[in-house]
Formats: sequence, C-alpha cells, structure tokens
Amino acid sequence: MAIGHEVRAYRKRLGITVSDLAGATGLSVGMLSKIENGNISPSLTTLQSLSKALGVPLTAFFRGFEEPRNAIFVKAGEGVNMERRGTRAGHQYSLLGHIDNNSSGVTVEPYLITLTTESDVFPTFQHEGMEFLYMLEGAVTYRHGDRTFDMEAGDSLFFDADAPHGPSVLTTLPARYLSIISYPTKRTGGDGQ
Repeated sequence: MAIGHEVRAYRKRLGITVSDLAGATGLSVGMLSKIENGNISPSLTTLQSLSKALGVPLTAFFRGFEEPRNAIFVKAGEGVNMERRGTRAGHQYSLLGHIDNNSSGVTVEPYLITLTTESDVFPTFQHEGMEFLYMLEGAVTYRHGDRTFDMEAGDSLFFDADAPHGPSVLTTLPARYLSIISYPTKRTGGDGQ
C-alpha cells in the first residue's frame, strides 16, 4: 500500500493520468490501478519501469514506508516554559511540542500562553509565518494590524504573523489561549537552500 501511495503521489505531481503512465511503462491501466490501490505488490522490474517513467529513483517508492515519523506527547502541565519576546511583558509561554527535521517542509510551534494581572499589553509582535489563536479562558482584545478582535473562550483567530499583532486590552484575567505558529522550515546544506 505504501508503494502504491508513492506511485500515485508522483504521478499526480506530474499531472499525468493512469493511462499516460500506462503508455510510458507498457503496463496495463488495470495493473497500475491495482498497484496504486495497494491490491498487488509490483515486481522489481515493474518498479524500475515506474521509476524511469516518473523520473524518480527506485528508492523513492520506499521512503514514506521506512522513514520513522515523530510524535510528541506532553502531559498536562509539563510543557516547556519558554523565553520569548513577550515574556518581558509578563506573558507566560509553555511550548507544547516541537518536531525537528520533519519531512513536511513546515515548522509548527504550539504554545499555551497565560496572561495574568502581572502581564502587560503587547500588540507589536511580528514574525514570519501564520498564526492561529484559540481562547481557552478569560477575554482579551487582540490587535492584528489596524484591526482589533474581542476574544473570549471558544473564539479563534487565524492570521499572517508578519503584521504587528498581540493583546491590546486584557479584559478578563487570567486569560489562556493556544497559539500555533507555522512557517516554512529553513533548509541548510551544501546545495544553497
């Protein structure tokens, strides 16, 4: 099934149909459909034909099957307290998980943010990527660019994080919300990426 999934994904990336791939490989449409659906295991010769037609190395069909995938579990109250720019304003950040070297091309940072009577307003955060907020308790007026949003438990806000943003009025404290930040993973290496 994993091999079939990879064959289908590479075919779709190229924007070709099963019929197109059948013509390029000499395999029947029915055989390709069975491979893509995981109903049969293709022979090595068949995989070589597919790799040539799709322009990928033979090993590409096995990558998703053998690569370990990470999962991070954080018990309640055990998130890692972080120092971020807002920490100076009395905002408490608890990082709820982080996966390095993932294959998605995206880095995601989920935080639990707590604001108390010791917290200051700080509506001028700016950073790359996208951010999603979900209010768990309390109420704040949250600024994004030149707009404000009165947020209370159950409300959410999704925005481009490059614009100045942050809580501008602390209405009901304590306030707790999830902040999930995502941005493209920066690649390093000798290929200049």
